[in-house]
Amino acid sequence: MRASLSDLPLVFDRVSQRAGATAILDRISLAIGPGAPTLVVGPNGSGKTTFLRISMGLTKPSEGMVSWGGRTETRPMRRAFLFQEPVMLRRSAAANIAYGLAQAGYPRKGRAARVEELLDRVGLLELAGRPARRLSGGEQQRLALARALARDPEVLLLDEPTASLDPAATRYVEEIVLMAARSGTKIVMASHDLGQVRRLAGDVLFMVRGRLIEQASADDFFEHPTTPEAAAFIRGDLVL
Repeated sequence: MRASLSDLPLVFDRVSQRAGATAILDRISLAIGPGAPTLVVGPNGSGKTTFLRISMGLTKPSEGMVSWGGRTETRPMRRAFLFQEPVMLRRSAAANIAYGLAQAGYPRKGRAARVEELLDRVGLLELAGRPARRLSGGEQQRLALARALARDPEVLLLDEPTASLDPAATRYVEEIVLMAARSGTKIVMASHDLGQVRRLAGDVLFMVRGRLIEQASADDFFEHPTTPEAAAFIRGDLVL
């Protein structure tokens, strides 16, 4: 059961992140609320990963303010983060999820049933006892999703979770993401795959060189881009 405290809306108020003289993020202002998945897109080096890390509270911005449900503390309350390359513990698939539940303070008595439920949800129930590091790349990413969902997050941040997966594994992960979204979890996900963006996105954040160039519904972004950069990116010929 979800707690009453909310991490939404996620609000960026003139947020910048700098590394020396380089602006990784440049004065970004936006608000993300509940609803369909938000996909963060842009060419390499646009600042997508930094945006997600700041959204999670893993990185403090150089300038500006970030708030979650009106609060400005950095400790994640109801957020979970999935990295592009999942980190697997040296234990079974089931034990990886059980560890996540223990870290989240889930009651010990109900953990076994919850582990089974989550493994079934991501199609790994038959592999519950297999060492997690012996799973395929796609299976590891699905297990990482189950471990993140074990916390019953309100907001799930995903950094190109299918970047290294084949098409079949990609579609499996996408189905899990959509199931989570339908159950009420807000998905904020970086992707470089425009086909994937079309399949998943309710709205799109388009970034170039650390700047938020467009924020629009997915339909408007693809059918009526408002900037030359977005139009070129959609065509596949954006040159920086």
